[in-house]
Amino acid sequence: MQNIELVQVAPDNSDLAQLISQLDGYLFELYPPEEVYLVDFEDPYVNDIYFIVAYLDSRPVGCGAIKKLDEDHVELKRFFVEPECRNKGIAGKIVHRLEEEAASQGYKGIKLETGDLQTEAVGFYKKNGYGEIERFGEYADCPSSLCFEKRI
Repeated sequence: MQNIELVQVAPDNSDLAQLISQLDGYLFELYPPEEVYLVDFEDPYVNDIYFIVAYLDSRPVGCGAIKKLDEDHVELKRFFVEPECRNKGIAGKIVHRLEEEAASQGYKGIKLETGDLQTEAVGFYKKNGYGEIERFGEYADCPSSLCFEKRI
């Protein structure tokens, strides 16, 4: 039995940085640069984002975050599990922890954006109760963006 631990981390956590670097590399292989939406770690508001890292047997293998979108919603950001660690329940544990955190902070829903080429991600979100919505915010005019929402 493998031990999965979820840990809240600061934005400057080295394990988080390594995972986000892998995620960014993956996204830049799929999409043109103008269709890849990054988190600005130089922005002082990055400290308001709730980040977690998933550790599998003490090795960082996944991450995710929630960021305030409006009074009722957070946005799921930087959600990633290393390819060789997928289909082990790690992504489900991350998303459920982030949903619990958002609910505990008083939010009523979570919105997210993913790309149309990320069919595994789309399937995962639908399986976990997220329904497709119109593109919102910075994604409104991005042709490859698919947006989802879940009430919590």
